[in-house]
Amino acid sequence: MNAKLPSIGTTIDSLIGKGKIPDRYEKILKDFFSSYTKVALSHKYKPKDFVPIFSTFIDLIEKQFLKPYQFDLYHKRIRQPFDYTQFGLDFMNPLVNLADSSVVGHKHLDSIREQLDKKENVILLANHQIEADPMAITILLEPNYPTLANKLIFVAGARVTTDPLAIPFSMGCNLLCIHSKKHMDTPPELKHTKQMHNKRTMQRMTELLTEGGHIIYVAPSGGRDRMNKQGEIEVAPFDPQSIEMFYLMAKKAKRPTHFYTLALSTYHLLPPPETIESEVGEIRITHGGSIHLAFGPEIDMDTFPGQELAKNKYEKRKIRANYLWKYVQKDYNTFPK
Repeated sequence: MNAKLPSIGTTIDSLIGKGKIPDRYEKILKDFFSSYTKVALSHKYKPKDFVPIFSTFIDLIEKQFLKPYQFDLYHKRIRQPFDYTQFGLDFMNPLVNLADSSVVGHKHLDSIREQLDKKENVILLANHQIEADPMAITILLEPNYPTLANKLIFVAGARVTTDPLAIPFSMGCNLLCIHSKKHMDTPPELKHTKQMHNKRTMQRMTELLTEGGHIIYVAPSGGRDRMNKQGEIEVAPFDPQSIEMFYLMAKKAKRPTHFYTLALSTYHLLPPPETIESEVGEIRITHGGSIHLAFGPEIDMDTFPGQELAKNKYEKRKIRANYLWKYVQKDYNTFPK
């Protein structure tokens, strides 16, 4: 490796030796860099093309351990004085096999673009696979839908706004910051505080929808897809209450809001841990590869198959959530394995 390039291992050792990064992150960071290097080289990148960006990543997380960035309820991507958005894209690009990646549903994307141009809103009900889904989606949308990619707002759980290794990427995204239902009771004494935080975030979202012209990505599962015991990646079921909450917020707004499904396949870029963890500081190993997006048609949230079987509003919500989940699952199953 070129002697002029920074030695990532030496840098990590130095920061840990000085107490600027906790000891337990030594293996996490070194293993991450090792896997990142393997993938980047296999994608024909040269060390001079990717070592500096990983070095920048180390610099950025050092700052986060010293003084974590505090996210607002609605965080707008930071592009000055440091461009966190471009950093995230530059970091992810060496991991993506772009030639074998795909976007389907262009006619739906065209409809979405027209609705946004009329100052109407769009909510994407999607599955979620990796922390870096916002960057992966942006990489695929930017060539043909740059304005759409720039407008996207992601509903983000607290993990990506509190983990020092995730924060630099999150700073480059538009986020509505919430606490995931899966982590609401951890720790129990903070449950009420988290609930009130989520209530304020939903109020802020309603203000944005009233303003109009916004597109919001939400994962109604409340977490990432994971592998089952057979080694197959399963699209996590959608939570009926989550979908209903976003639907009610949309109805409160003074401008129309349209709902679409989005299936995505990004898992191998940065697989989540096998189990759901309450603590931050998870292992990060990249396998790289192709990524895929499938945008479905606009969904009628009041009229859908199976609703006639519902005996009450709660059953209707469950049937709707299952219908949306199956639609995303159907599109997901069309992706190359």
